[in-house]
Formats: sequence, structure tokens, C-alpha cells
Amino acid sequence: MSTERIFNFSAGPAVLPEIVLDEASRHLKSLRDSGMSVLEMSHRSQEVSEIFDSAVANIRILANVPDDYHVLFLQGGATQQFAMVPLNLLSENGSADYVITGSWSKKAFKEAQRFGSVRIVGSSEDQDFVRIPTEHELEFSSDAEYLHITSNNTIFGTQWRSTPPGSTTAPVVVDASSDIFSRPIDVSRHGLIYAGAQKNLGPAGVTLVIVKDEIIRTKKLPERVPTMLRYATFADSASLYNTPPVFAIYIVGLVVKWLLQKGGLTAVAESNEQKAGKLYSILDSSNFYQGTADPHSRSLMNVTFRLPNEELEKRFLTQATNAGLVGLKGHRSVGGLRASIYNAFPEEGVETLTSFMREFERKSG
Repeated sequence: MSTERIFNFSAGPAVLPEIVLDEASRHLKSLRDSGMSVLEMSHRSQEVSEIFDSAVANIRILANVPDDYHVLFLQGGATQQFAMVPLNLLSENGSADYVITGSWSKKAFKEAQRFGSVRIVGSSEDQDFVRIPTEHELEFSSDAEYLHITSNNTIFGTQWRSTPPGSTTAPVVVDASSDIFSRPIDVSRHGLIYAGAQKNLGPAGVTLVIVKDEIIRTKKLPERVPTMLRYATFADSASLYNTPPVFAIYIVGLVVKWLLQKGGLTAVAESNEQKAGKLYSILDSSNFYQGTADPHSRSLMNVTFRLPNEELEKRFLTQATNAGLVGLKGHRSVGGLRASIYNAFPEEGVETLTSFMREFERKSG
């Protein structure tokens, strides 16, 4: 059995920093001097309290989270947030705005329709989601209780240049699952940020929510809203209302610590721009490879592209896998190829892929 690491371009669950994997493996059987694995520890124990407190404190430092925002660890992934957001933020007679930029924002909008009046204020679906709508194309409602956007679209390889849009007056809710902490973010300009951890923050099983206290205190929720679907439940219990995914949160804490050691979000953004730039340079200089996203909307996390035909794409994937480059197949709904290069993806892997792409084009172009 091979133990050699390969380059994992999967869109998620995705690559984790090797330094994090090494630390977790060293402490897997016994966390420090406890004599127990973190997998075995009670979520009420002192050790786990320290893990949670450290993770929250470092997230606050990393993203400069204001004091009037809660940092919560939830379950159910971003998909549960599609329902939880309108359940908590949308009044019975109120309305919310949604910008549709891909499959996940469509699903978020569809789920929100179950709970109240929601409106599409911008979409690029008529162009197969190859770009992010420009701000002058967005028609915000004057009375929206919140605006929902998806900051990065893994399937189509597009990303908002910055969030939130400047002209909206509604609290902005962002699904940042696939680009969380990949660049600086002004938390104070958002009402709520949520992210499933498994793409850019940790393993599957935990969802990070950063939410302004005022937003979850001003509305009296109907009795029908389940306890486990109320943000206040987790804000009031420090994410410990029920047994949380302790190990996943432990890994998130290690990842956040690693991001701080790298120099914070500005340094991380520079690294991500450099990695993505190398791949986009290949696409822009070749008639063989064709990027699928509009250059003004390109994602730094997910680089999507096509080859001249599907037969060549199949051959590319087979040879790439044999070369230790895995997870490059595009989403089943659109086909093609996709290189996901999240925070933890090493620059060495990007350089290996670009070398492979040049050689493949030389032989097959």
C-alpha cells in the first residue's frame, strides 16, 4: 500500500494542510497528556472547551470579527443553512432578495421559497452562469430583510470579486462555503456568513456561522421553528446545545491556527492569486485549453476548463490520475475539467499540473 501523498484537486471534501494532518495524527490516540483521543472526549470536558475557545478566538483574530457577532459551529452543512436562514431572518409578511449565480444559490432560493416571499434580484443563468452579474444589473428591493449571495461557485468556476455589493441596504447573508478565509473579508458589512467546512476550512461534518447578534434577537420566531434550527439556541449555548462534531471542530481550529501562522488573510490571498494565476496563464496562452468562466468573474478556488472534445478530456483525466493528479473531473452537471486549489493546496501541485498540461498539449494538441 502506497503512503505517498498525491495532489488532490477535488472540489470537496478537499485537501487539508499536511502540518494539520501531522499534528492530528500525533495526538489521535492521546490529546497531549490526557490519555484519551479527542474522538473519545466529552464535549463538556475541559479539554474540548479549550479546543472550542481557541478555535473561536483565532477565528475572531483571523477575520477581525466584531464583538457583537457570534462565531458558531453547527451541523447539517450549507444545505441546512438554506432553510435555517429564512426560518430565522424572514418574517411572515417580509421578503428577501437572492442573487442566483449557480446551482447552490438556486437551491438556496428554492428552499427559501418554502418559508416566505423571496425575490431574484439578479442572475446569470441565461448565460449558463459563466459570470457574476455586475452591480448595475442587480435590482435590490427597498424593503428586503436580507440579501443572499453565494460568494464562490464551485461548479462554474466563478467568484464575486468582493462582498457584499456596495449599494444594498439589507443585511447581507453570504454562503462562503468554498472560499471562506481565502482572502480578507469585512465581517462588519455582513449580517451572516456561513460555510460548510469541507472545502476550505476542515473536514466534513461542521458548518461555521458568523452572525450579528442583533439579527437573531430582533425577531420573535414562530413556535413552529424547531429548537435545533434557531441560531439563538447555539449562540446562547456556545455551540454546545447538543453533542457537536468535536473532532471536525478540532481540525478547523488547527486549520485556522495554520492560516494565522501563514500571515493571515492578506498573505493567504496573495498565495491563492499566485496559484490561480499560473493556471489561468495556461488557459489564456493556449488554443487547446479553454477556460469556461468569464475572465472578470474567474474563481481563485476552482479553475474550470474544457479540451477540444470529450475523448481528449477522458484521456487527460486518465493520464493525470496516473501522474498523481486526482480530482480533476468537472462536476457531473457541466462536464469538462476543474482544478480546485483551495487554501491548503500546495503551489507545488499547481506547478506539477501546469507542467502536465503543457506536455499533454504538446503530445495531443
